[in-house]
Amino acid sequence: MNNRFKCQWCEDLQAYRSNGNVLWELPDGSKAIKISETPQILCNNCGIVYTEEAITIEIEDQLLLIETDQLGDEVSYRDLVKMERKLKRNYFRFD
Repeated sequence: MNNRFKCQWCEDLQAYRSNGNVLWELPDGSKAIKISETPQILCNNCGIVYTEEAITIEIEDQLLLIETDQLGDEVSYRDLVKMERKLKRNYFRFD
C-alpha cells in the first residue's frame, strides 16, 4: 500500500503523514503551548511540514471548548482532544 500522496503546496507525490510538535497560541492569547504528536504532512520534494485543515479546526475548536487553565506548557494531541469540554461544540462555526 502506498502511503504517499500529493503535496498541497508543490503538488509533487512526495508527501506523507507523520506526527510532530506544533506550537499553538491559546484563544485568549495568554500563552502558547506545545502540542506533541500532532498529525502532520511532510513533503520530501519541497520540504514543507503542515497541518491539514481538519486537524487545525479540531485543535482550535477544542481549545475554545475546554478549560485552558488546566493546560501546562505541553500536551499531546491525543490528550488534548480527549479533554472534557465546557460546551458540546463550537457554536460560532457555521459549517
